[in-house]
Amino acid sequence: MISRDTLIRLIKDFNENPYPSDLKERSLGIPLEIPLKRAISIIGPRRSGKTYMMFLLIRRLIEKGVKPNRILYVNFESYNLIGAKLSDAKRLVDVYFEIYPENRNRKVWFFLDEIQNLEGWETFVRSLIDKGGISIYISGSSSKLLSREIATQLRGRTISYEIYPLSFNEFLDFKEIRFDEFLSSRDRSRIINALNEYLEWGGYPETLLFDKEKILREILEVTIQRDLIERYKIRNEKILKILIRALAYSKEFSVHKFYNFLKSSGYRISKNTLYNYMEMLSDILVIFPVRKFFSSYKKEERSIPKIYFVDNGLLRIQGVDSRSKLMENLVFMHLLRDFGRNKISYYKTINGQEVDFVIRENSRVKQLIQVCYGIEDFNVKEREVKSLLRASRDLSCNNLLIITYDYEDVERIGNRKIIFKPLWKWLLKIN
Repeated sequence: MISRDTLIRLIKDFNENPYPSDLKERSLGIPLEIPLKRAISIIGPRRSGKTYMMFLLIRRLIEKGVKPNRILYVNFESYNLIGAKLSDAKRLVDVYFEIYPENRNRKVWFFLDEIQNLEGWETFVRSLIDKGGISIYISGSSSKLLSREIATQLRGRTISYEIYPLSFNEFLDFKEIRFDEFLSSRDRSRIINALNEYLEWGGYPETLLFDKEKILREILEVTIQRDLIERYKIRNEKILKILIRALAYSKEFSVHKFYNFLKSSGYRISKNTLYNYMEMLSDILVIFPVRKFFSSYKKEERSIPKIYFVDNGLLRIQGVDSRSKLMENLVFMHLLRDFGRNKISYYKTINGQEVDFVIRENSRVKQLIQVCYGIEDFNVKEREVKSLLRASRDLSCNNLLIITYDYEDVERIGNRKIIFKPLWKWLLKIN
């Protein structure tokens, strides 16, 4: 049992110092007003900034005039709460209202971080929702707080938001690089230098402060150990690591071919286990399989996926140094933020020409996107353009974009217009 004095200190300590003083802004998109009888769940890969996002929300509430004593933040991973039971969590709420009895009839905000450490947390959260008058935010490791699990355990009582490592806009904010539409040579140079760093090492917030490679290796190792091996009781860690490396280097990933490779190398594992490993990596938001575009849902689900990682840094520590591959992965993650995973696919023509991204809106194709690092090479440019034009005819879409590293132009070919846009301008939405 957690002592009453400990619970009091947790509440009062937060009230005196409700958020870190050095917070930098991130794009939230998470409301401060929650629909009736709902909680907000903040989900994301390990170390992507879920706790940070909670503190940003707390700061915004206080800036809007909400007194700190109307807010309760609890981190269930705190050493003070090791071994906390459901009864301790209920007592914590009782103690909070004993300290601030005036809040019993006022709206309050509860932020419950690393909630998965509390056994029976869903019962606790549901009871708070049923009380009414409490806006509840929960977050936790993606291994224990998956979207589909929340949907089951809270039975439609929650709205989920996914948090990823920093976008390029946020990355520039963290580095205190300001920009507008009209840039001097110096400003442009600073943005390009930042882009090169972001392209190679990604946007995990800690990599801006500490040894990049060391931090990224630690993140991946902890993810493998806690979010996969411990959670799913995986016994074959070596094959899991071989799989992650193979996914990092793949263009299109066939489980069948990978299974045959393992078999020929003397490894014994079932094909179903490999499919399960893939699903686990996707569940914890480390990888994102993107399917080939078909008008038939069944055909699309049976297609061989292209694999993208949640952050370029995780590719980099696997040894991936191809600027083209890193650039394509970066573009995918920004499309994911803008459109969500269900609206993105890739396309292959009947003769094998490929378009990197097909963006859908309802039942129609909204945009076709190629990603090309070295477009200045005539043969490369011709290949990319031909693929785009063919897909444009096949899918009846004239919104055609080629994202380049630093080449900009507009070309008209017949009745179609192709926009060539530098990566940094596209990321920052600069015309």
